[in-house]
Amino acid sequence: MSDKALEMDECTTQTGPKGVINDWRRFKLENMDQESLPPAKRELLRQMSTPQTPNDKSDGNRKMSIQEYELLKEEDEAGLKQYRKRCMKEMHEKLSFGPTFQAVHELASGDAFLEVIEKEHHTTVVVVHIYKAGVKGCEELNGCLDCLATEYPAVKFCRIDAVASGAGERFSDDLLPTLLVYKAGELLGNFLACTRHLSEEFFATDVEAFLRGYGLLPDKEMPGMEGEENDVE
Repeated sequence: MSDKALEMDECTTQTGPKGVINDWRRFKLENMDQESLPPAKRELLRQMSTPQTPNDKSDGNRKMSIQEYELLKEEDEAGLKQYRKRCMKEMHEKLSFGPTFQAVHELASGDAFLEVIEKEHHTTVVVVHIYKAGVKGCEELNGCLDCLATEYPAVKFCRIDAVASGAGERFSDDLLPTLLVYKAGELLGNFLACTRHLSEEFFATDVEAFLRGYGLLPDKEMPGMEGEENDVE
């Protein structure tokens, strides 16, 4: 069995009521200040943390005892949210197979432009901004993409000067700024003079809404994670 299969198999063994109880028990043991507990509770923690032997078929999936329940339920609501946040984060990491970027990549030539389109990971959305210095909206859009690159690390945001691309004659000033969106080498969006679709003064959230309106941006994170993170803090 491959390493990836083993990893996924380990994950699946923790599903179901018994698996959740065992995982919650381990989480509590790892995060509880045992030194501050009375001796009786410390002994209970020691018993709970004792690993089962390979031939012990029952202990690993045993029901939670009343003593364990009373000990574990003392954790406040923040602890439960922290546990759920950790589980969601682990699930998100296991399901995220593509690369991450978190910054806008400057493309120096037409060859670099073609390479990023043709050779990027097939699950990665590539957003390319074609700009020219001094053209209205180009500088502002570059700033917006810098912000979005941190919000959408799974998206590869790029920019290339129209002249450096070798196709400057095809991108006259009235067609700039241009946004091109690709995935697996396929052109998904072609927006010439894209700032015409935005207000006179626009921000990263406006560009985000524009791209999401065409279904060209993935979800930033799994539902519920952001809110729970703020609650825990």
